[in-house]
Amino acid sequence: MGIKGLTKLLAEKSPNAMKEQNFESYFGREIAIDASMSIYQFLIAVGRRGTQTLTNEAGEVTRTIRLLEAGIKPVYVFDGTPPDLKKEELAKRVLKRADATNDLNDALKATNQHYEDCKKLLRLMGVPVVEAPCEAEAQCAALCKEGKVYAVASEDMDSLAFGAPRLLRHLMCPTSKRIPVVEFKVSKVLEELNLTMDQFIDLCILSGCDYCESIKGIGGLTALKLIRQYGSLEHILENINKERYQIPFDWPYQDTRKHFREPSVLTDYDKLELKWTDPDEEGLVRFLVNENTFNRDRISKAIKKTRTALHKLPQNRSESHSKPVGISLPAKVEVARCILAVPQRAMKPVILPLGASRGSRPKGVVCVSPPPVGYAHKALHAQNLKV
Repeated sequence: MGIKGLTKLLAEKSPNAMKEQNFESYFGREIAIDASMSIYQFLIAVGRRGTQTLTNEAGEVTRTIRLLEAGIKPVYVFDGTPPDLKKEELAKRVLKRADATNDLNDALKATNQHYEDCKKLLRLMGVPVVEAPCEAEAQCAALCKEGKVYAVASEDMDSLAFGAPRLLRHLMCPTSKRIPVVEFKVSKVLEELNLTMDQFIDLCILSGCDYCESIKGIGGLTALKLIRQYGSLEHILENINKERYQIPFDWPYQDTRKHFREPSVLTDYDKLELKWTDPDEEGLVRFLVNENTFNRDRISKAIKKTRTALHKLPQNRSESHSKPVGISLPAKVEVARCILAVPQRAMKPVILPLGASRGSRPKGVVCVSPPPVGYAHKALHAQNLKV
């Protein structure tokens, strides 16, 4: 689920915090990928169930090679043990559906086996893998805050509540869907919503998250209004109309807030080596071809592509320019700047429109529309998908 309705809220109240990017815009960037979400997206796409294992040639191998060929340096981060808060909330949700238990257990079995296969596969491909002690989103956010990676790639908006400076959605979407990457900047979110980080965390809790029940009848807009009016959850609970809004018994909002502020993550970054190395060709053939009966020729081609892409990976680069989502720009740029040559006889200043160069024609500006809202959560929430 992530944070209920947060994408829609930001599209309406903080549109400049969302920037639409091309996949290729992240050339040279280290990106921490929530592997749990990436794998779950693939499970949904192929309908993988029960004892079926590994991906096929159109799965994780191809998507990882696609990242490497684009000059992106992926770091896959896997979930560890879920926090007690999440276990309790998931248990409550499962109990609400008597028929959900077996399906949920099947999904978990398939996904756990898939996790182990993918960890082994990625390491054999020469791609770094990080096993988080707890939540992958929290670990990704920590890596980003420490400057170990440029951004976090996930479909879960709670990466922002964990303080990830940059969140990328749709980075792992298939190219056939032609969905642009949407980048969120938490600093811009706070600026446009006029909230502190602590208040933003309270907003996420009040809107609805994975770690505690929400207050029925309070959505994103109402939550934002209450946070702006009262400043914190404590003051909201003191002043809220308790006849209209029923507060859950023993509501663990304080524990949830602490979890967002101080999650369990790896912090010994000096020992955490993020290196992209040559693929283990012998190991990949043994694992994929001999043990899992993949096509040898296709695997050999994939290994060659992986090695070539890894050798071409660039060094880090500076900030790139991107365009805000949700803002309609004019078809023509009215403002012009003057580029003056050294004064000479019978010469006039040369005026070029923004974005143009000598000998070129001005290009139109592409208008960007808000991204679609609502995405599937990982397998732990397979029976409780919400927009």
